[in-house]
Amino acid sequence: MDDHVYKIVELVGSSTTSIEDAIQTAIKRADQTLRNLRWFEVLQTRGHIESGAVHHYQVVLKAGFTLEDAGG
Repeated sequence: MDDHVYKIVELVGSSTTSIEDAIQTAIKRADQTLRNLRWFEVLQTRGHIESGAVHHYQVVLKAGFTLEDAGG
């Protein structure tokens, strides 16, 4: 097994549906511009309340991706 070096980025996903959807939204969007995404870690969850009900979910997460070989 090769040793891996990871780069970590911080993402914020949001959704009106659920925490899980907020995570999926962040990962799907990051996957459009980052290659080799491998893992994520949820750091914070929060939400917005309107009229006594949860109206919006927001999740802060770290995502790690492997760096490609420099030699090409």
